[in-house]
Amino acid sequence: MTETKMTEKESLELISKMINKAQNRYHDSGTGPILWGTVISICSLVTYFRILYQFSLPFDIWYLTFIAIVPQIFIAIRENRLNKARGYDDDILDAVWMVFGMSIFLLIFINANIVSTLQPVFEFYKTKSAVSTVPNYNSFATSFFLLLYGIPTIITGTCRKMKPMLYGGVICWICCIVSVFTDITWDMLLTAIAAISAWLIPGILLRVKYTKLQPTNV
Repeated sequence: MTETKMTEKESLELISKMINKAQNRYHDSGTGPILWGTVISICSLVTYFRILYQFSLPFDIWYLTFIAIVPQIFIAIRENRLNKARGYDDDILDAVWMVFGMSIFLLIFINANIVSTLQPVFEFYKTKSAVSTVPNYNSFATSFFLLLYGIPTIITGTCRKMKPMLYGGVICWICCIVSVFTDITWDMLLTAIAAISAWLIPGILLRVKYTKLQPTNV
């Protein structure tokens, strides 16, 4: 009889622990959002100041986004190993972010081909007409990126019930709308605001919560 009660108690404790893990599930330690929020905001701000003050760099600052993929892979592998209790929506969110990443690269590919095709046409139009400036497709391309930034961020913020990330995704869309009416200089500033709001700040909050939940060694 005593053995049965002990077993029931252990079972209840195990169930309780699993429920708590599911309720407090932020398998992400915040490192990923902090990484990308920092990288995107730095790249955007450097580009903003480079255009504003007309200085050049020996390399394209946006190459940092490709370099950041390497630590992101290690972060993902490590967190998957540490994450023993996966929620029912984890696979869905993983798929959402994977599709987001592939969409970004596809959009870069599409934009590069559009610019190479349209820009000569714009330049030809400038030489044959009285206009002093030609349209800059890159300015409108930023709007598409900001649109994409908001989609997985809002989905994740909604599923995780994390309001800072949800609000950050909404800010991405607000910046997307504003960027339609601004040039590339201000678009870079809007991109930095979006990255800080959607990823950097929520990532820091996630990191703080994750740290508090870790067992302390006495």
